[in-house]
Amino acid sequence: MARQDFALGNGCAIMDPHGELALDLLPFVPRERADDVIYFDPADMSRPMGINMLEATTDDEKQVVAQDSMNIMIKLFGPEIFGPRIQDYFRNGVLTLMDYPGGGALTDIMRLFTDEDFQKERRRTLRNPIVKAWWDFTYAKMGEREKGEIIPYFAAKFGGFITNTMMRNIIGQTKSSFDVFDVMQQRKLLFINLSKGTLGDINSTLLGLIMVSKIQMAAMRRQNVAKEDRSDFFLYIDEFQNYVTDSIESILSEARKYRLGLVIAHQYLGQLQKSDALTKSSLNLKDAIFGNVANKICYRIGPEDAEFIAKDFAPVFSNQDLVNIDNRKAVMRLCIDGQASSAFSLIPVNPYLEKGDPMLGRAYKELSRLKYGRDREFIEKEIIFRIGA
Repeated sequence: MARQDFALGNGCAIMDPHGELALDLLPFVPRERADDVIYFDPADMSRPMGINMLEATTDDEKQVVAQDSMNIMIKLFGPEIFGPRIQDYFRNGVLTLMDYPGGGALTDIMRLFTDEDFQKERRRTLRNPIVKAWWDFTYAKMGEREKGEIIPYFAAKFGGFITNTMMRNIIGQTKSSFDVFDVMQQRKLLFINLSKGTLGDINSTLLGLIMVSKIQMAAMRRQNVAKEDRSDFFLYIDEFQNYVTDSIESILSEARKYRLGLVIAHQYLGQLQKSDALTKSSLNLKDAIFGNVANKICYRIGPEDAEFIAKDFAPVFSNQDLVNIDNRKAVMRLCIDGQASSAFSLIPVNPYLEKGDPMLGRAYKELSRLKYGRDREFIEKEIIFRIGA
């Protein structure tokens, strides 16, 4: 499907937590689309690309970014660690940083609470009256003992991102290397290599969650674009259960009208259902996904999943049929002119029989890093100066 999008001139983003999918697809990009390729590889430490979580153009967007950022932290650390008190600090902190004319990044959040001069400079340009009141009354009245307890705990959560050179050079840049809204509008091809083996689990998840949030925000910005000017854009996410937040829920329910398509891959249906006893929240994406999907294709699946999915292929196929499908064979049910067809079996084309041009893939990677990356030395000097190291 992704290769068809390349050939048709569609825009798409490939989010890959293993790294292999992005690398396997690069050689299939047509030569004439070389300038459309953006290959984001955090492991490329000599020319890092910046991804700033704290970017917004309007006051309303700043509120959304602050909420999304907090949801990302809760997803990373868990609600019992990233609790209500630390959420209060974090939300007001990021809103303060986003109001600063020079911008702010996640790496600045520690200095905001540990360096008084830095804090005063950011508060001076603060326009949000509610956040101003929080600094002037709530924070100002906190005792030194309370600050002494919460601030080191707060700093410990973000210290790992600041001391890690690779992550600091990516999320510490105040301006992202590419604008996701422009990527969508101009039908570019964004490859996001989040290999856990190279980055580590938490770093891979953080970058993936930031990218999902940015794509959702870019899709919502399309409400200011005429319908006929909204280009189709497709987001492919492998192992998508790692990136389930409110942003994904929003994309599922609202992004279609903004011409954002979603192609998600995961292992079993249980990953779409998650319950959190601490916050009394229950996340169930299964109903949202199956309620939005008209055309269904099913390869061999496990017995538990077959009990649920077999209803879509009855009476032609039973759950036992779905459990015993041969390798690289599938069953399918289409929606034709609003009417569901009878289920049928098929042998899909094996995409691995075709070979792309590996030299082209390497050329696209090099072109992308030269075009969108920046020299590590300049980035490090800029970030270290700003965070006061």
